[in-house]
Formats: sequence, C-alpha cells, structure tokens
Amino acid sequence: MEEKSEKTKKSVTRRDFIKTSAMAGGAALLSGRGIGYAQGSDKIRVGLIGCGGRGTGAGIIDCAESSEGVELVAIGDFFQDYIDTAPERIKRNLERRELPVDEIYKVTPETTFVGMDAYQKVISSDVDMVILTTPPYFRPQHLRAAVEAGKHVFMEKPIAVDPVGVRSVIESSEMAKQKGLTIVAGTQWRRLESYQDTIKRIHDGAIGKITGGQCVRCGDAMRTWRSDERVREYSWTDMEYHLRRWLFWTWLSGDFIVEQHVHNLDIMNWVLQSHPLECVGVGGRQARTGLEYGNVYDHFSVEYLYPDDVRIEYIGTQIDRFTPRNDERISGTKGSAYMYAGYGAIDGDNPYEYEGTPPTPTVLEYKDTIDSIRNGKAINEGRQIAETTLTAIMGRMSAYTGLALSWDWAMEASTLDLTPPISETGNLSDMPVAVPGVTDLI
Repeated sequence: MEEKSEKTKKSVTRRDFIKTSAMAGGAALLSGRGIGYAQGSDKIRVGLIGCGGRGTGAGIIDCAESSEGVELVAIGDFFQDYIDTAPERIKRNLERRELPVDEIYKVTPETTFVGMDAYQKVISSDVDMVILTTPPYFRPQHLRAAVEAGKHVFMEKPIAVDPVGVRSVIESSEMAKQKGLTIVAGTQWRRLESYQDTIKRIHDGAIGKITGGQCVRCGDAMRTWRSDERVREYSWTDMEYHLRRWLFWTWLSGDFIVEQHVHNLDIMNWVLQSHPLECVGVGGRQARTGLEYGNVYDHFSVEYLYPDDVRIEYIGTQIDRFTPRNDERISGTKGSAYMYAGYGAIDGDNPYEYEGTPPTPTVLEYKDTIDSIRNGKAINEGRQIAETTLTAIMGRMSAYTGLALSWDWAMEASTLDLTPPISETGNLSDMPVAVPGVTDLI
C-alpha cells in the first residue's frame, strides 16, 4: 500500500481528497450557524464530530459526566444512518450513567450535520470545544480547522496515520499555543494514579538507571467489530465501505499498532522522557486474512532504540486464542517496574506496590479539558501525542518495508502520505497488504 509513484503522490492533496470524497459520498448537507463562542456563561457548549461507537459512547458521555454545565449542541458524521441513530444512542448512554439528558442534550435539526464537510459545520456552530472521534486519518484536517476557528479540542488517539499528518498536528498545536487554546488527547492512561505514582518513582531513581524494557499487548482479532457492516452492500462505493470498516484499512486507522497500541508506546515514551531514536520491526498477516479485514496486519514486533542505548521491545497481536497480555516492564540497575492499567509495582532496592482505586481516567481527561477552558489555563498535549503517534507509525513503516529507520528521517524527511487516489464515483486505487522487501519506504 505504501508504494506510490511521484505522479500519484502529487495528484491528490488532503484538501483535494476531502473535496472529492464529499462529492462521492452523495450525502445531504445541512447548513450550520457561525456564531462563535458562548460568552459570559458557565455552560461549555460542545460539538461532536464523529457519531460512531466512541463518539456517542465514551466520548460525549465521559465529557458530560466529568463536569457540570456541559451541553452537547451540535453533532456531525459522514453517514446519514449514523446521524439518524445518534440522538437515541447518546440519550440512552446518558441515562445509563444517570446523567440529566434534557440538561445535556441540546442538539437540534439545525445543528445536526451529515457529509464529508460536517466537521466544518459543527466547528462553525456556537460551540466552545469540539470532540474529534472520526477515523484517525482525518484528525490533522479536523484539528487544523478547529484551531483556526478558535475552538478548544479534545481529540482521540492516534492523531495521524503518517508522518505528513504528524507534522500537520504539531503545526496546529503550535498555533493553538499562540491562541491560548486547549488540546487534550485521548491517552487516558496518563491519568491513572497507578501509572503516575510508579513512573514518578522511576524518575526519582527507584530502579536506578534504566537499562531496557518491554511492552506487550496481545488480544483477539476484533472479528465482531461492526459485524453488521462486514459484508459490503451493493450501493456502497469503495470510499463508503472503507469508512464503515475503517479500523481495518491502514490509510484510515494507521493499523492496530498505531490505532490502539499507541497507548502502550506512550507509556514507554513517558517513562523514558523521550521519543525513540531508531527502530526496526517485523510483522505480518497470518490469521486475519479475509477481504473484510482490509489490508492491516495481525501481528507486529518492534525494537525501539532510545537515548543512552536503552532498547524497548514491543510485541502486539490481534489474533484469536492468542495468550492475552497488556503490560509494560522497565528494567534498571537497582530493580524493575511492572505496570498495567490500574496497577504498578517495583521490585528491587526500593520495593513498591500501588494500592488504590482511582477515578475513571476517561472521565478525568475530560475534566481536565473542561477545567482548563473555565480557568483560562490552556493544556496543550499536541506535540506529546504527535511524538507518540510517530513512534507507532515508525514501527509500522519498518515492519511493512523490512527496513530500519531513524526518528529524524521519519519526522523530517519522510513524505509518506496515505491519502489514496479517488475518483468522483468513490472508487479507490488497489491497496494490497504490505510486503517486507517489496513495499517501498517513503
């Protein structure tokens, strides 16, 4: 998939792609209101961009639970059927959390938008902040639009699928700093006390000088994800089918090392207070091979080299009946640390074990977002999550091509842009599974 001629790479920009795919989608577009901020109010008016399971579930629901005075006032999605069912799903999920539906759900037909430009209409509505939960490919474009419009942003991880997107997010984050806007990313593990306490002890020298580590995340093949859309309907264009099955297409999700295991790699960057300098990876597609699984891999293994010759080994799978694991281990000259979500322990000269029941981290990340807006003390996690996302992208690029690569090259020189050529009928170019030794490093 990564092989593209120079003509192909230059023929479609991200902006052109958005315009073209809007025509291909053929969805009805509704007009929005360009009012700006709600001034002099204790209400935080929220716009939701992306009405899939994350957006209508954990997204706006965690946001509403985090703070009083949150109002959802605008929603947008690519597809009419998602928009049609979103109100009921959101209200039902609010009720399950015993949250006051009528005080939170303020969306009207005039602030309900569908189509590839729905994000622009949500941003142009009378909102203070937006939640970005569309497929990761679109994150750079949507973030840039929100920052340019002066809106605060909560964006789900990852924030891009290629180096071109990562650089765009860093630029938008710098723009947000100048404007005093908050950008919080969905790396909720950073708000778990177990990680915070354990990693602080590591930084304070509890295990001595760090010498190496491992992070492992092995789980099932996610075969039931959006199972009702697994079989392509006759009326769907290539574009629509890809968007509905976005998790299994690298250009939309980044592959699972980027889309999901970015959490684990984020912990390693946090512990080492750095991004990796180099990496070399392997991977493949052996168990999950059906056409309905797009062109992503089902296993990866990557060695990351960090400063001071510290090497971190990552293993990740999405294979059924594979032994499940989801943890991180750090070794040092005075001991070792072991962590997973909700737990942390240190063995060695300074033993420690976390004991506690912290609040839900997905709620805390929204609380921090809302508090920063109300207090006028902007949080900006843009570069942090951009560097973690590139860490994962590097691992995928190395595994796809069979080549080692450096951080400096990936960040500064790589021209990889996964935007696919698309016709006005919504047909996409062929996207074969990457083959190491055949797929080019771009």
